[in-house]
Formats: sequence, C-alpha cells, structure tokens
Amino acid sequence: MPENGGRVRLVEAVITAAHEILGDRLSTNANIREQHAHGEDTQPHALPDAVAFAETSEEVARLLRLCDAAAVPVVPFGAGTSLEGHVTPVAGGISLDLSRMRRVLEVNAADMDCRVEAGVTRQQLNADLRDQGLFFPVDPGSECTIGGMCATRASGTNAVRYGTIRENVLGLTVALADGRLIRTGGRVRKSATGYDLTRLFIGSEGTLGVITEIALRLHGIPEAIVAATCQFPTLAGAVETVISVMQAGVPLARVELLDEVQMAASIAYSKLDGLAPLPSLFFEFHGTEAAIFEQVGRVEEIARDCGAERFTKAADAEARGQLWKARHDAYWAALAMKPGWRGLTTDAIVPISRLAEAVLGAKEEIAASGLTAVIVGHVGDGNFHTVIMVPPEPDGLERAWALDRKIVGGALALGGSCSGEHGVGLGKREFLEAEHGAEALAVMRSIKAALDPRGVLNPGKMFRA
Repeated sequence: MPENGGRVRLVEAVITAAHEILGDRLSTNANIREQHAHGEDTQPHALPDAVAFAETSEEVARLLRLCDAAAVPVVPFGAGTSLEGHVTPVAGGISLDLSRMRRVLEVNAADMDCRVEAGVTRQQLNADLRDQGLFFPVDPGSECTIGGMCATRASGTNAVRYGTIRENVLGLTVALADGRLIRTGGRVRKSATGYDLTRLFIGSEGTLGVITEIALRLHGIPEAIVAATCQFPTLAGAVETVISVMQAGVPLARVELLDEVQMAASIAYSKLDGLAPLPSLFFEFHGTEAAIFEQVGRVEEIARDCGAERFTKAADAEARGQLWKARHDAYWAALAMKPGWRGLTTDAIVPISRLAEAVLGAKEEIAASGLTAVIVGHVGDGNFHTVIMVPPEPDGLERAWALDRKIVGGALALGGSCSGEHGVGLGKREFLEAEHGAEALAVMRSIKAALDPRGVLNPGKMFRA
C-alpha cells in the first residue's frame, strides 16, 4: 500500500464505497474502533481505520472486493475473545465484524447436522437445538462465535470425547480476498473427492478467506450425565491419573486439571464449597446410566491408586452447572487473586504419555521465574494452559513472556505443539518454524500468496513479515 497520503486516500475511498453497501453499519467512531483494536490478550492495541458490521455473505464478499482492489487490509472480528492477537489490526484498514450474522439457517435433525452463520455462538445454537434432543459439543469456555472458533481451530473441554471444531465441521462458505464466494465440503459424513478445502480454511485465522457460514455435525443429548471431582495431595498424582485413565480407554466426556493455586483462586471466586485448595480433576461422563456407573467406578479406582484423597460425584444439573461454571471462570478467578494485574495465558499440548513431564516441568519453570501463575487444562488430550500473572512493573510483561517461551519450548521438546487451541496470531509466530520446519512454512506462505496475493487478509498474523 502507498505510504502516508496515498494510503489515506485509498482508505478514504474504500470507506466511502463501503458506506454505500452498509450505510450506518460502517463506523469510524473512535469508541467502536477502540473496541476492535484488540482481543483478550497482552498484544499492543492497534486501531482500525473503520469497522464494518456485515449481515450477509454477499456483503462480506462485496467489501472484500473493494478492499482487495485498493490493497486495504481486512481483519475479521467475531466476539473479540481471541488470546493470541488474531483480531488486532496491526496494519490498520477495516475491522470486519461478523457478530450480527446470527441466523441458524437450517437444522436437519434426522441427519444430525445444521448450517449457521459465522456470528452464531455455541450458547445460542445449543439453546435453539435443545428441544430437538441435539447439541453442539465444542466448548472453548468463553462466548465465542462459531466462525471465530473455525478460524482459530478451537477446542475446549469436550474435545476428549467429541473432538475439536475440525472434527465437527462438514463444510464452509468462505469469501475469498478477491470477493469470490465458495462452498467447501457438504452434508455427507465423508467424501473422497477433490482437495479438502474445508480443513484448509479451518485454523487459517482469517489469512486465507473470511468464513461466513458453517455446516456442523450435531450430537444427541446423552441419556445420563454425571460429573465428579477428585483431589490429590500432589500434582503428579493428578496427572498420572489422567494418563492412566486415557490409556485404559475409559470414554470420558471431559477431564480438566486445576493445580492447587488455581483451586484456591476458584474456591474464593466461585464459592466451591466442600473442596480444598489441592490439585484437582473435574470429570464428566456421558452415556447410559449403566455405562456411566461402570465408568465412574473405574476412574475412581484408578484415582485412588494414584493417591486421590477425595472423589465426589454430582448427577444433578445444578451441581454440575456450578462445577463447570467455576472451570469456565478459572481465568477470571486467577485475575481476582491479583487485582489490577493482567494475565498472560499460555497454550501447549504434548502426547498424553509426556503430560507429566510437561506439566511438572512448567511448574518448575514457574517457581524459578518468581512469578505467580496457575495451571489448568483439557488434559485428556494433553492440552494445558498456564495463566501467568503479569506484575505492574516495567519489566513485568517481558518476564511473563520469557516464562511463556520456556513452557512452550518444553512442550516442543517433548514432541508437542506451541498451541493446542488458541492458534498462532501474533503470539505464537516465533515457534512455527521450530514446530513445522522451514520447508513446511514455505509451503504455507505459498498457499497464502496464491489465495491472497495482495496480502489484504489479516496481515501480520501467522507469519512474520
């Protein structure tokens, strides 16, 4: 894009033309631009030149055509809950807000699938599906849009049984950089035709196209659901329990790890009566009552063998709801420990057999850093997070990032990944070559160049310039 005056004229021309498409849904209001200058991360904020609130796939396509012709950047924006700087418009341009695209377009109960617009949230979809005995299982915890979940290849608490967003998407509608609209995939559960474009766009973080509609797999609401909490005197005992349960093939729906620091924070914040500030596991089991009885018994046996001190079951919906709300509020509970401090959330994943080394190694790094941090995780698939409390000191953020790099580096050394679910954005770019290799990264860049030759789609993300 031309510098200074030339850039300003191009952006102004795009804004003028976009007004003709969107009317007052194209905003240059300072407050709205600031709301779209960041996600829930520690990256520096960057203001977009304008914010476009699209309501249809066709509007998205027309806006992209305008921006591509003028080489004006476009950054897709959903709920703004990303944790790696995905929605920060580092090069200015247009923040394309899809949160008003909230229609559930069709539900095919007999085939257990549906089609939704990108701005639909998991909570909204499940409220619509409940009366049909169906649900959508991917649960990152926060109020994310499904389009954003696809863009970042989201996961969450249910992934150990139902898979990530990748396994639950049948097809997509995508607006390409030049304004073409394409459909990928279909409604069938398998196909042996053509390139798998659906999987290409899932996890592409808005750098290859803008996802506007999603066809999803659905699942039947289980006949019975039981939750359980299990507490240990040591973190090692909790982690060894997870490894043993997964290797035994017990079909868990969820298993979440909270270390003793997180448990203390959650007890205070979420009023978890009857639990102690000890390393803990939260389980959930789905199935028939008979199957769950067997599963719970087997898990309790394994946990006791690993030193568990408490194992408590909860079958009623209210008790289960309180438990999982506390888990979803873990980040806010951690922040409440240090009012006025920020939190830097790491994301690493390792093969399940290396989980103990990874988590206990992270614990050692935290102790050595002198910082306060909590460990939580969807440990059934080897994924764990560390919320590092950033002290309000000049070097506080730098120290937190140094700890983050050590934890991620430890996971990579164990054959893991720098991100199990948060994605790359700005925060994980430096690890991509170490994880994938220079040649694979070159192929990724060539795909980006083929689909977005002018570099207008979410520039600066995924790859360093």
